[in-house]
Amino acid sequence: MTNSKKLIKFLKKKKLKISFAESCTGGLMSSVITSNDGSSSIFKLALITYSNEAKIKILKVPKLIIKKYGAVSVQCCLSMVNNLSKISSSQINVSITGIAGPKGGSKEKPVGLVFIGLKFKKKIFVNKYLFRNKSRINFQKTVVNTVIKIVLSIIK
Repeated sequence: MTNSKKLIKFLKKKKLKISFAESCTGGLMSSVITSNDGSSSIFKLALITYSNEAKIKILKVPKLIIKKYGAVSVQCCLSMVNNLSKISSSQINVSITGIAGPKGGSKEKPVGLVFIGLKFKKKIFVNKYLFRNKSRINFQKTVVNTVIKIVLSIIK
């Protein structure tokens, strides 16, 4: 059984819904979940807020956060997951923002940097990861698998 099928099984069993606000994964997170039979019973909403404008207009990330910290930051990821939870009314909300590469990184924020935010009921956290030496699609797949593992560890 794949991790995504395992996740769906556990979410169904616990009667939980999940939603995503994706940036650097560009919808792959949602696609991995919805490619499984039975996903409609646990999957509520996905927003692909790839641009800063979308983060600001749709997810209501304050412009000041983007200007001061950037779209790839703890602050932006936290704002994304908090505001997603207001829109989705899911028990589990996940936000993902990062630099998929191969270009676009800096010394402070290298290619492969990603922040994953999770809000489960009232608990919120943001984790920072750095996935090196990955192609763009492998980076995205690694992020998706990491999200699934995080959610599984929280709901078990």
